[in-house]
Amino acid sequence: MAKSAPLKRSTKAATKTTPKPQAKQAAKAAPKPARTAYVLDDQIGFILRQVWQRHTMIFARDIGSNLTPTQWAALSKLVETGPCSQNQLGRFTAMDVATIKGVIDRLTARGLTETSPDPQDGRRLLVSLTRAGQQLAEKTAPLALAISKETLAPLDAKERETLLALLNRLR
Repeated sequence: MAKSAPLKRSTKAATKTTPKPQAKQAAKAAPKPARTAYVLDDQIGFILRQVWQRHTMIFARDIGSNLTPTQWAALSKLVETGPCSQNQLGRFTAMDVATIKGVIDRLTARGLTETSPDPQDGRRLLVSLTRAGQQLAEKTAPLALAISKETLAPLDAKERETLLALLNRLR
């Protein structure tokens, strides 16, 4: 009578039913995650960054490479205020000195803004929109409004109002 071959269990079945001694030791040696009060997903900065990333993705899709969010901020604020100093424009748009300078340099190179001496203070330059800058701002404003609307679309009207009011309090 011929010997029958021993039955082989699949590797999966073997690991499920009988853990290897090395695996047990590794499980014991692996550090358990510490319980912490700080959970990244619950932090305001992390949530705001994710919302900002979603908003800038919508902005890039709808405005394209034509304007960056910081360039749009400068153009739209110039529409609101009229000519102002670069420093003042930086304060109005929450940009530091280096950032607003780069933004205005790029917009001026594209013919969208220009600088001229301040008639009240010869040491200061005023930044203003060119005709092309004004036209681009007028053309872009409805798109920018639609982008804001889409960013807030998951919220109902009351929630949008509340969110904006609360965020304004945090400024």
